[in-house]
Amino acid sequence: MKRRFAVVLPTLVAVAASLPIALATTPASAAASCGKTVADKDGSAWNKTADGANERSGSSTGCAINGIAYSTQRLDYHCYTVAGDYTWTYVRNDSTGVYGWIRDDLLSDYGSSVYCGF
Repeated sequence: MKRRFAVVLPTLVAVAASLPIALATTPASAAASCGKTVADKDGSAWNKTADGANERSGSSTGCAINGIAYSTQRLDYHCYTVAGDYTWTYVRNDSTGVYGWIRDDLLSDYGSSVYCGF
């Protein structure tokens, strides 16, 4: 079994290396730069989804923190984007009026299901 894997793995690596890479058109390259806002494409609002999650000015931990969303607050989801290994949802915190991006793994329901499209 180990021998078969050792023969197949180099072949898979060679095939993958020969495939064209289209990163510029994939959602993974669609990170929201710091300060990026978006219209409400989702139309859904959720209660008690974040417990001390930072609302950021863009879909990166390097972007400024606009506010913090807590489990007692209602969030209005606008849409999501992909940045690196994570998806991020743009929200309006109905309780505080603050807008920002929250990493989806910090939301109990994993955020919006509507892609922002940029």
